[in-house]
Amino acid sequence: MASPAVSKGTFQPDSDVHITFEDQQKINKFARLNARVEEYRDELRSKQTTLKNLEDAAEELVLLDEDDCPNLPYLTGETFVYYNLETTQNNIEKLKITVQKEMKDIESKIAETSSTMSDLKSHLYAKFGNNINLEAED
Repeated sequence: MASPAVSKGTFQPDSDVHITFEDQQKINKFARLNARVEEYRDELRSKQTTLKNLEDAAEELVLLDEDDCPNLPYLTGETFVYYNLETTQNNIEKLKITVQKEMKDIESKIAETSSTMSDLKSHLYAKFGNNINLEAED
């Protein structure tokens, strides 16, 4: 009995898709970049939380009267240092600026890495079509 003919459009496990060493390198690079982007996003979320906490602290300091609280404990590393209200407010503003700059740096790293990933993705999908899945699983 003859086997039924397979139409050209169906997937065949032994199809003519061959992965070269260079293709495997590109797939591996994409996976590494994808992991790096996730690390950057985690770091960005952490910085956003830090910035929110600094903004909350700055708002609370506005409500204080310097006469009621001449020295405020300010955590530096693992040690509390006492500063007056104005110095504490200035330190918090400097920290906010630093965190915002770090966030912009992380965002640019994400954009740069995502651009490289996009180039790799277009090349790999062009070659392998539906035989490869590079989409993130949520």
